[in-house]
Amino acid sequence: MNSSIKIITLLFVIILSTDDYAQSISKGSKTSFQTSHSWEPYIDSRADIAMVYGVKGNPSDKQGSTRSPFLNRINSWREKGYNVQFMTGMAWGEYQDYFMGKWDGKYHFEEGQKTAQGDTIWHGKNVPYIVPSPTYLKYFEQKNIKPIIDSGITSIYLEEPEFWARSGYSEAFKKEWMDYYGFAWRPQNDSPENTYLSNKLKYHLYYRALDTVLTYAKKYGKSKGLDIKCYVATHSLINYSQWQIVSPEASLASLPCVDGYIAQIWTGTSREPNYYDGNKAERVFENAFLEYGCMQSMVEPSHRMIYFLTDPVEDWARDWSDYKNNYQATFTAQLFYPSVDHYEIMPWPERIYEGLYHTSATNQAKEHIPRAYSTQMQIMQNALQSMPLSQNRISGTNSVGVLMSNSLMFQRSPVYSDKYDPSLSNFYGMTMPLVKRGVPVHIIHMENLGYRKALSGIKVLLMTYSNMKPMSEDNHVQLSHWVANGGILVYISRDDDPFQNVQEWWNTGKNKYRRPVDELFDRMGITVDPSEGVYSYGKGFVYILRENPKEYVMVKDGDKKLMDTIAGIYSAKIKDESLVLKNSFTLKRGPYLLSSVMTESVNEKPLVYKGKFIDLFNPNLPVIEKKIVISGTQSLLYDLSTLKGERYPKVLASSSRIYRQHRTLHQYSFIARAPINTTNNMRIFLSRNPKSIRLEYNDGKSLKLNISSWDRKSKTLFVSFENDPSGVHVLINY
Repeated sequence: MNSSIKIITLLFVIILSTDDYAQSISKGSKTSFQTSHSWEPYIDSRADIAMVYGVKGNPSDKQGSTRSPFLNRINSWREKGYNVQFMTGMAWGEYQDYFMGKWDGKYHFEEGQKTAQGDTIWHGKNVPYIVPSPTYLKYFEQKNIKPIIDSGITSIYLEEPEFWARSGYSEAFKKEWMDYYGFAWRPQNDSPENTYLSNKLKYHLYYRALDTVLTYAKKYGKSKGLDIKCYVATHSLINYSQWQIVSPEASLASLPCVDGYIAQIWTGTSREPNYYDGNKAERVFENAFLEYGCMQSMVEPSHRMIYFLTDPVEDWARDWSDYKNNYQATFTAQLFYPSVDHYEIMPWPERIYEGLYHTSATNQAKEHIPRAYSTQMQIMQNALQSMPLSQNRISGTNSVGVLMSNSLMFQRSPVYSDKYDPSLSNFYGMTMPLVKRGVPVHIIHMENLGYRKALSGIKVLLMTYSNMKPMSEDNHVQLSHWVANGGILVYISRDDDPFQNVQEWWNTGKNKYRRPVDELFDRMGITVDPSEGVYSYGKGFVYILRENPKEYVMVKDGDKKLMDTIAGIYSAKIKDESLVLKNSFTLKRGPYLLSSVMTESVNEKPLVYKGKFIDLFNPNLPVIEKKIVISGTQSLLYDLSTLKGERYPKVLASSSRIYRQHRTLHQYSFIARAPINTTNNMRIFLSRNPKSIRLEYNDGKSLKLNISSWDRKSKTLFVSFENDPSGVHVLINY
């Protein structure tokens, strides 16, 4: 070894041997993951944030698994340079001491969520889903929030504030009903109104719970001189409505104690079947696209922080090929929102790296994650570190919105959902016909209409009261102002569902309207109970279609009338934009080129790209000059044309996190870190064929190179070697 190599190597060994060698982690904390485990070399994912889960862990961990004390767990991640934060369940968790009388000497199992049959809904052994009573919230503050802040953690995530629609029969819930409504509890299954009122109360209880606990967290933190940041990790409103769960969702934007969200969207939520063209099936990419859009819409007007979650596996046992294909679909879907650049790269790395799942759909033998998949997964996740924000827009017509409200959850129940709105079809009836034709629909939350920019860029807004109801008269004031100023509202409903007459603001006090939309139409000077047609109001128009949206997707070719109406609007009323129908979405974010080609669309033509690209969905990172994206698939490409004028070496793609890059005229060095038992494939921009490539572990021992090759046309170097979480020093002479 020559002297210069010895000096550089020694320098890196000294740096890597210190306890704070990971100070080079991005200060922006762009990526995160959640775990209930202590640091282990096989789960060292190298995201910026480690969200350590639960003071006492995660009730979903396997029974009998060992779990270190909380302080030991957080310190194990801190010692490895992670920004350590805290996550725990809001509606469930390892809170057996509360339920079994070890906290205040009283048993609290009566506070579990119960069904009409009197059965408690359990999340784990002695872990019920909870009715969040004031007593429970006091326990939660003292046993979960206070010790976390005392440990020095300043970011807290409360996960999944969930109340099951099928519950609502416990004594604790009956008491809350009386306190909230001022009259005796009513069995929700007895009438649609009872269902609506019951679910509205469930929504209120977790709104109150989050407000109470997170306000306490901020106040207690302030008393210790700490600025506590509080986040809610939640499924999308779409998914909760599908799964018949109630949660505060968009209303959390009104809470000053909430700093942001994690959008919990993954294969498990996005594969929920829905109807389109008369066929009920999984549509993972399209559903994920709508789910991420639903969550992005929650925070867009308020500019709060949001992390998008993806999961390389899911809660249910499948095969590795299934996981990979659907991970690509959901991963691509999240990237189609260029105003978001923070990501939770995985939940439960211990499950991903150590879980045993079927080898294939036809081979029921089980194995750990295949090396090719772990390599690809890490390439994708490390691309997120450099994924830029962008002002670019998805290809297609970007001015169509669909209105949603939290009250979607109020009409969901085992008794009424399948009869009046099977598989949430009134929502998909307005969205899926457009998404399938390459129109990137924007989800608009009714609760956010008070924000000035809530409808910014929207020219055509679709809405229905077949599956939801307005929660405030203000919603109608805001909608009518938008139409008066030139907006085009398409109202689609027969208004014949049994929830039209629930006791609410439009039929109480001064208001005597039979249906909620009557108040909106009256406000805009339209006849109450108008027939189908087009009505003007101010500078805008209201189109009324007298079908329920579900009729557009539950029968074959059912969406023709809807699409003809929208096409007619763009042809006759909108002069500066046309309705573009196609079978794909594409978007450019910096050097990254994203695409998805859909099935069941206007045609089956593939997308074809020509140029020079690195295929990031291929673990071998090939340089290609032509990419064909067939229907039903997605692609993520690194566009090498963006390197024009680049002079210095740099890593373009890697299944490891890159630290401490150092460049001279003839040398390029860096440290690559990733979990043990994984392979690091990487492609590096390098103007010349390298003279030598040297790899060393942290202790100075040499590491074998699997393979390397330099591509003259692209001026890129492919290198492959085995990963090590303590770091592999790479020194390239060229």
